[in-house]
Amino acid sequence: MEKKIYSYDEAYEASLRYFQGDELAARVWVNKYAVKDSFGNIYEKSPEDMHWRIANEVARIEAKYPNPLSSEELFDLFDHFKYIVPQGSPMTGIGNNYQVASLSNCFVIGVDGEADSYGAIFKVDEEQVQLMKRRGGVGHDLSHIRPKGSPVKNSALTST
Repeated sequence: MEKKIYSYDEAYEASLRYFQGDELAARVWVNKYAVKDSFGNIYEKSPEDMHWRIANEVARIEAKYPNPLSSEELFDLFDHFKYIVPQGSPMTGIGNNYQVASLSNCFVIGVDGEADSYGAIFKVDEEQVQLMKRRGGVGHDLSHIRPKGSPVKNSALTST
């Protein structure tokens, strides 16, 4: 079954109604959280569609356990962000069959051991790029940085 593709204007207008005239909320939702494919085609018209997508996916997993919640029960918890407010990456990634997306929002990265080398810097840089291309935010563990005045093996003799 082919999924309907919505224009930006269709999604924006439906989201504007959903958010009761809040233009910023409607634009942010369409730009950041509506499911899109790699070509920018929009497959959700409003946050209601997103909440059904998430509810259906969570219900699919719930069904594997005793006393599962139904899609309808889950939707009622998500609808209008009443009781459960998924964070950004989960809103985009859960049940998204069009793009690979992280379900986590933020990561703190660093290197175990010696971090003061070109290789370690490039390793952290590569890890950061991979996380960011999948919508992950990145924080850095800077605890390994030498304090000002520490001895270094270059012409400066101390770190700045």
